[in-house]
Amino acid sequence: MTAPTSDVILERMMALHPKIIDLTLGRMFRLLEALGNPQDKLPPVIHIAGTNGKGSTQAMIRAGLETAGKTVHAYTSPHLARFHERIRLAGELITEEALTEVLDECYAANNGEIITYFEITTCAAILAFSRTPADYTLLEVGLGGVLDATNVVANPVVTVITPVDLDHQQYLGDTLTEIAGEKAGIIKRRVPCIVGPQQEAGLDVIEATAARNMAPLSVYGQHWHASREAGRMVYQDEQGLLDLPLPKLPGLHQVQNAGGAIATLRMLGFDNAACEGAVTNAQWPARMQRLKTGPLVETAGQAELWLDGGHNPAAGRALAAVLDEMPKVPTYLICGMLNTKDITGYLRPLAPHVAALHAVSIPGEAATLPAETTAQAAQAVEITAKVATDVATAVQEIVAQDPHARVLICGSLYLAGNILRSNG
Repeated sequence: MTAPTSDVILERMMALHPKIIDLTLGRMFRLLEALGNPQDKLPPVIHIAGTNGKGSTQAMIRAGLETAGKTVHAYTSPHLARFHERIRLAGELITEEALTEVLDECYAANNGEIITYFEITTCAAILAFSRTPADYTLLEVGLGGVLDATNVVANPVVTVITPVDLDHQQYLGDTLTEIAGEKAGIIKRRVPCIVGPQQEAGLDVIEATAARNMAPLSVYGQHWHASREAGRMVYQDEQGLLDLPLPKLPGLHQVQNAGGAIATLRMLGFDNAACEGAVTNAQWPARMQRLKTGPLVETAGQAELWLDGGHNPAAGRALAAVLDEMPKVPTYLICGMLNTKDITGYLRPLAPHVAALHAVSIPGEAATLPAETTAQAAQAVEITAKVATDVATAVQEIVAQDPHARVLICGSLYLAGNILRSNG
């Protein structure tokens, strides 16, 4: 009999819980105990929460640690092209054999009990991390913080909270204060916390949570600063000033994300070379990524083809800022979003920077916003919009009209993943 692949086991796991999201930690601790509590056997943990910038900040912290010669586990979600991207063991993506082994072990240990897909796969990642030597473990929160499946490590070496904004209100609360309270749930007693740029209401909650836990804070604008000056990145804290290259990841928001990564590295005692490696060596796909090969690029011809997975109002503002600084070329959006997102809030800041929008539904996603709804939302913020049957058709229509256009596929990490898989 042929052994099951990771895809087969993952499909089985999808059936273990009727809801996609159901925030609680009870099921996590039950299964982790059945697995021998691997969460207590991890290399030193850096735990990262926030609305925007978690993945980029994690990528830069990892790049800095690896520049310093350290081996790093990393956990992130969602994946783009393959599930294996979520689990990086000592610097390398988990192999199919290793992934299948830990998934199968977790499925057996769960013994048919109710558990969500994210919870059981997070247990698998933690189990894999606990069995592979490394110097550090980077854990990115999936949703919120207080009850997120990653929030099972009692004593991380540092926590990081990137900018908090409105997103996932149906799960985390309707106000910035409520959402910040959820994100601040990763703060642990006496464990230092690095805090990225925050709105005042969110920062008040984070500071209050840290005070209750006697957790030292290092806050953007108070304890550290990061800015762009004369084509360079300038970082300053109480240890001194660093004059660095701009981050490899484009956009002013990435300067601030890099600042959070550098603050983390300096708090852990790493030198200037590690900090420079964080900004120059980090790679993070689908964050204003220029596509240079593949069938879609061939279809685009002389047009530029870009990909971005941002999907909330803050991401829309960040993307608008990036477009504002790029050479002035007619920019066309191909946009697909999930029906849980604030599409108007996402598109409104982009309106002044785009010539038109082609709306698509995200292939294979039950929660996709219908293309017609996306087009209507674009028109409501005064973006010329039409529906396209798929991304390839939209690219063809755009380049037929403007062969030298800039084409930006955007609106969802799920759409970005579909593009990376099909255009590989």
